[in-house]
Amino acid sequence: MGFSCGIVGLPNVGKSTLFNAMTGAGVAADNYPFCTIDPNVGVAVVPDSRLDQIVEIARPQRAVPAVVEFTDIAGLVAGASQGEGLGNQFLHHIREIDAIAHVVRCFEDPNVTHVAGTIDPIADIQTIDTELGLADLETVERAIAKAQRRARAGEKEAQASVTIFERVHAHLAAGHPVRSMELASTEGIAVRDLFLLTAKPLMYVANVADDQLHDNPWVARVAEYAEAERAGVVALTGALEAELAQLDPTDRDAMLAEYGLDEPGLETVIHAAYRLVGLETFFTAMETEARAWTVRRGTKAPAAAGQIHTDFERGFVRAEVIPYEDYVAAHGEQGAKEAGAMRVEGRDYVVQEGDVIRFRFNV
Repeated sequence: MGFSCGIVGLPNVGKSTLFNAMTGAGVAADNYPFCTIDPNVGVAVVPDSRLDQIVEIARPQRAVPAVVEFTDIAGLVAGASQGEGLGNQFLHHIREIDAIAHVVRCFEDPNVTHVAGTIDPIADIQTIDTELGLADLETVERAIAKAQRRARAGEKEAQASVTIFERVHAHLAAGHPVRSMELASTEGIAVRDLFLLTAKPLMYVANVADDQLHDNPWVARVAEYAEAERAGVVALTGALEAELAQLDPTDRDAMLAEYGLDEPGLETVIHAAYRLVGLETFFTAMETEARAWTVRRGTKAPAAAGQIHTDFERGFVRAEVIPYEDYVAAHGEQGAKEAGAMRVEGRDYVVQEGDVIRFRFNV
């Protein structure tokens, strides 16, 4: 399935630097506002050592990892919801993505202009939150008016929609994102259909100086703010990540060790984005290809088969499933069969993280 994550933030906070390092896209990253005008789109591989292990065992002709599509959206400024800066077109770009990575500047550098003239990550966050919230308020107000007209026309379900939308409006008017609301399942469906910006899953990417990667008071403030609105936080150094992205694995590992890191911050961002909307990975391991596939948690076997080809879903017969750990322990599919680790599952089977699956189907 396709999954897209939008990179947003004020101008000059490091969005395009992050995007370049993550996707190798090489877009402009100059030191002036609105360097990014049209959204740049790139694809980043989801790092997964499990696929490497499967390839080592199955020896396929090629390996295909899972990917995340990132969109570098131009810097928003105060008044964007009313057309300031480059205006509502960027709010439209945000509306089209699945999740948001909000880059926040947590470093001092007199050579990099800050649009507000001072470093204050919470104020920066609130500037973006305000613009997204104002845009959502307009959307909800239109939805309330439409539902009220339907209620007056006698539609029984319409009054329930009015009640839900008025709750959402009050929450937004109080300055809170929709993602922080407690909604029943039926309410969530009604709100989802509005495609609200502040309902999207979000994480903050704190861009810090390389000498403050492990001890940064601004990051602590961002984390506290994020907890209240159900958002995650990843801290990294944009300049360091750009350098790491250019190194071979040996030199990269040496630099990571020098900075006391287990993995590049970009890999942490990619994994976080992948989890942000509840995605998980299953694998196929054939003679020609080993591949990591992406599905939402709770996906049943026929729908997972449909990610490979629609014919697989239509003609689904069964799924032959081996948990990843058993696949490795048995050194592949044949060994798993002999060890009794392969299960035969039907249409109601819910795919689990790390399953290695061979689908059987009728054409």
